[in-house]
Amino acid sequence: MKSTLLATVFLFTVVATSAQALYPTLGKIQYDDPRFEKLIPKGNALEVLATGFDWSEGPVWVKDGGFLVFSDVPQNTVFKWSEKEGISVFLKPSGYTGLAIYSDESGSNGLIVDKQNRLVSCEHGDRRVSAMPLGGGGKITLADRYQGKRFNSPNDVVQHSGNGSYYFTDPPYGMPKKADDPTRELSIFGVYRIAPDGVVTLVIENLTRPNGLAFSPDGQTLYVAQSDPDRAVVMAYPVKSDGNLGDGKLFYDATPLVKKGLKGLPDGLKLDQSGNVWTTGPGGVLVLSPEGTLLGRIETGQATANCTWGDDGKTLYVTADGYLCRIRTSVKGAGW
Repeated sequence: MKSTLLATVFLFTVVATSAQALYPTLGKIQYDDPRFEKLIPKGNALEVLATGFDWSEGPVWVKDGGFLVFSDVPQNTVFKWSEKEGISVFLKPSGYTGLAIYSDESGSNGLIVDKQNRLVSCEHGDRRVSAMPLGGGGKITLADRYQGKRFNSPNDVVQHSGNGSYYFTDPPYGMPKKADDPTRELSIFGVYRIAPDGVVTLVIENLTRPNGLAFSPDGQTLYVAQSDPDRAVVMAYPVKSDGNLGDGKLFYDATPLVKKGLKGLPDGLKLDQSGNVWTTGPGGVLVLSPEGTLLGRIETGQATANCTWGDDGKTLYVTADGYLCRIRTSVKGAGW
């Protein structure tokens, strides 16, 4: 079944690219606040670039190459997409190098390109955060344990623009039996920091399912999404001068949307240059003002995993279940 789906992905992309025509669209844009029209003008739509994936995740734009890479977690694969070439396999295996079947989500999840132009991956199956030079060469392990105990399944990662530290989340989603897996060595699902000298510290320990994370444009706040249906929230933490975090506060509570039956939970998130938070969540992508007001939604109708900025910084790429999508906006992403 997977091979058939993958063939569909390649065929679809080649046809759409060679024709240089309109891509099909998905879902709709919901305007909850007049300010949202300044971010996504009315008439803009979410385009489907490719489909047929098992669970697409962790998109990141490679500025030097002008292409996107993203994870398909169950397929243990990182795919590459460009307007000119469409879809191709970029890296396989991506997050699990063992000999036997490990779990239904064994591959890489969150990806970033760091300051050293390396692809940094959260690897479910190998239970580590790794770095691989994009110019050629093998992976190195940035971290695979805390106080001698192996991580659960690192999920998403971000690098601080100032202090250079990596911050990542460690829920149980990549383990064979999830939270009940007998190979678990850590009792919590934490958020960790890898300092420039390689020292790993626990910076958040009281979240039940930490998932996506991103910094504010000034680097002074870390936003963390929690994928817990009973407390589906986005939290905000002040970043201290030494790289540690202060006490968190509730930024946005998406639990009522979950209770309405909308698909998905808070997962990956990014910010734009104005400080608006674009977070996947119930129904698609929720766009929140810097104060935490819901401005509008990109309603995919799918469980939506993650998003990232690409092209000139004004295109939002979205991974939604089996889809890779994009939409043009009027604002640039943070860091562009």
